[in-house]
Amino acid sequence: MYFELTKEQRMIRDEVRNFARKEIAPRAEEMERTGEYPYDIIEKMADLGLMGIPFPEEYGGTGGDWVSTHLCIEEISGADITLGAMLDVTTSIVAQELFVFGTEAQKQKWLVPIAEGRKIGAFGLTEPDSGSDAGSLRTTAELRNGEWVLNGTKQFITNIGLDNASVVLVAAKVKGDDLKDAISTFIVPKGAPGFKLGERYRKITWHASATHEVILSDCRIPEENLLGDPKRGFAQHLAVLETGRISIAAVAVGVARACLDEALRHARGRHQFGQPIFGFQAVQFKLADMAVSIELARNQYLKAAWLKDMNRDHSFEATVAKLYATEMVEKAASDAVQIHGGYGYMEEYPVSRYYQGAKLLQIVEGTSEVQRMIIGRMLAKGSLT
Repeated sequence: MYFELTKEQRMIRDEVRNFARKEIAPRAEEMERTGEYPYDIIEKMADLGLMGIPFPEEYGGTGGDWVSTHLCIEEISGADITLGAMLDVTTSIVAQELFVFGTEAQKQKWLVPIAEGRKIGAFGLTEPDSGSDAGSLRTTAELRNGEWVLNGTKQFITNIGLDNASVVLVAAKVKGDDLKDAISTFIVPKGAPGFKLGERYRKITWHASATHEVILSDCRIPEENLLGDPKRGFAQHLAVLETGRISIAAVAVGVARACLDEALRHARGRHQFGQPIFGFQAVQFKLADMAVSIELARNQYLKAAWLKDMNRDHSFEATVAKLYATEMVEKAASDAVQIHGGYGYMEEYPVSRYYQGAKLLQIVEGTSEVQRMIIGRMLAKGSLT
């Protein structure tokens, strides 16, 4: 087994780390406080090619790999969690689904601007009555006179409310004899007739990440906006969500590492009873546990990303990465606040922001309970031997 990153992977990681520390970290608190989306930072991320790393150059990408992509997601997330999540949705899910399942025309029209970073994408699966049970969705699509007509409501849709969002990939049940109740995926432009953006959700955290309801009322899109196999739209979604789990694990590692950095800085500078609190074994043990957990979580998401690059099965590894990393980061954030004491609850200290943001990672891209269900099914099939 070979664990060393390539020269190119290290170079990309280091370049993005410097960018994140210089351009993003100094503004992260303001972004969270005001909820203002940093379009200028997104433009700089596009200049670095961050949205298109794993895609070929002919589709606006840089011809890189998924290991590099997730190293970058970790670095960006260590500076600001919402921008790391944006990369997850835009690159790992939307752009990947367009790349893998789209026609040549669809790739040229929709993938290229996303991979180039000129536009970002959104993913429409969750509904008011179908969260973890995504297969019970109620949104419908019917082919009428050469157009698909969609009706339904999607909720918790990340990115779509932003000015640079172009499309949302919508899962819907098809009405009609040929494809009755089949779940298909559709490319729905933000400005399509019958497309309505609902109110922006008021969240307890991730304020710079716009999250909206999407209402489709006789929403009409061209027939050619059907994405992939009309009978396998749900399977397509599940395939890219597998990569999304790796991405959320990378986000979690980035946030956990930021927690460790801040906790170390505070422990070395804060004096009690005549010495830095780093000198107390109780504090050292918390820091040691954080470091160990971060290392294990990083190794797991890198393993999953490497297996994906090798075109090998990585369902178990991706699920483990998501489950372990997201539960790890909540504890790391809690311990970082504990080490800070009362200062940890003050908004000017970054750990308060990390603590608020960490919990959501256990919910998005499949809850921790869903991840355990998936692993349980694998165990029942004996697929882990």
